[in-house]
Amino acid sequence: MTNYQPPFSNKIRNIFDRIAPVYDQLNDWLSLGQHRIWKEMTVKWSGAKPGDTCLDLCCGSGDLTFRLARRAGMTGKVYGVDFSCNLLATAKERCQRYYPQPPITWIEADVLNLPFDDHQFDAITMGYGLRNVKDIPRSLQEIYRVLKPGGKAAILDFHRPSNETFRAFQQWYLDNLVVPLATNLGVKEEYAYISPSLDRFPIGKEQVAIAQKVGFVNATHYPISNGMMGVLVIDN
Repeated sequence: MTNYQPPFSNKIRNIFDRIAPVYDQLNDWLSLGQHRIWKEMTVKWSGAKPGDTCLDLCCGSGDLTFRLARRAGMTGKVYGVDFSCNLLATAKERCQRYYPQPPITWIEADVLNLPFDDHQFDAITMGYGLRNVKDIPRSLQEIYRVLKPGGKAAILDFHRPSNETFRAFQQWYLDNLVVPLATNLGVKEEYAYISPSLDRFPIGKEQVAIAQKVGFVNATHYPISNGMMGVLVIDN
């Protein structure tokens, strides 16, 4: 199993604080809008439904949170958690401008130490966060703790494809499109970290093994976009 030790959380927090002003714009450009499809798939796999209490971890500017809110409806409760105060500010601003209902509770917190009671949530999502946490097993343990029995979590993130052709394309894409575009927007360092973070990130079957070890009965990793993305779906 991969011995994954990403950069210290303070460094990652600073990165996301700095990219907050261009985060949504870059997501659209770099994925050609496909990130919306991946996020819809993630929310669907979370099993969120009307009346549920839902949690979006590493919520960033709120894309997955808003999708959860639409599924939970006016009778549900939705929380968005992130450790970047700048991204949370962006999420709150977007929420007031575009998504006034239902109300969403925004919380600045560390996913390794969630400020919630045990068995509180019916559905949990996380987008592009697991790869950046300091301790992946601890993060999954916290998700296991706050998830209700029978609840489900869906975790979306980048991955290194097992296919060598797609792996080579992904690296070319990062080197020749992502980093140059980020450089033009003044956030080169912030996006150059993606490639080394992918090299350290456990592959799908390793994520499944970690999830099972912390207690999840069912764990499945679904590769998408030719294995360059993936969604880990877990429930107890």
